[in-house]
Amino acid sequence: MRRETSRFAESTVFEGMTSIRAVIASAKSGVSDRRIEKVLIDRSKVKTKEKDISYLSAIADEMTFYLEYCDDAEIEKITVGSSHGGIVALCSERTIPPLDKQRIAKQGFYVMIEGIEDPYNFGYAIRTIYASGADGVVLTPRNWMTASGVVCRSSAGASELIPLFQNDASEAINVFRSCGYKIVAAGIRDSVSAYDADLSKPIFLIIGGEKRGISRAIIDRCDRIVKLDYGRKFKGSLSAASAASILSYEVFRQNK
Repeated sequence: MRRETSRFAESTVFEGMTSIRAVIASAKSGVSDRRIEKVLIDRSKVKTKEKDISYLSAIADEMTFYLEYCDDAEIEKITVGSSHGGIVALCSERTIPPLDKQRIAKQGFYVMIEGIEDPYNFGYAIRTIYASGADGVVLTPRNWMTASGVVCRSSAGASELIPLFQNDASEAINVFRSCGYKIVAAGIRDSVSAYDADLSKPIFLIIGGEKRGISRAIIDRCDRIVKLDYGRKFKGSLSAASAASILSYEVFRQNK
């Protein structure tokens, strides 16, 4: 764990084919401007990874990257996980633009998450938000996308596939409200159960971290506050990643 902690603060090394395919798909669809610069392949894996290597070789010219064969020790120096299978990509940074009314879906679902304490939970949250059908994620200026390689791996590629925007909460509320969206926040005070609330689209959902939560100034600007019911008496709170998962799927359920 200490090894991973020392390396994930800033990383654009994408480990394994799931992450690499997500970067390629995102670039092709125009969701992201991130580009693969070089793919490193453990030469001892050439036979077992023949299919993946053939795929990468076939699109290398189109995507303007090149393949380089190396020893496993070289890959180990730059990776934080062990599930890369001997194939990693060195990538450029990704531009995360501010919200633009022209890019927002008319009947969409967007989520803002903040206060998550590590990139793995951040990635887990984005994975579920993406799977639930959300149209995009709004990030605060302080977020974990500096550790984009780690986030991509923990999100199973979802962090590269979903549109990302960067705004503070107040600015985001202004933009979504001007587009006719309901603004809903997760909280306790003056809240109703998420299962009783109207979470129909278009909706902008704000979820704060379990330690800091959402500021009162932002809560006061929301149209409604929702909470998650517990199955027993419990004084604690769920993690932001867990709350994001449950609430995103409740939005999905109500809009099926």
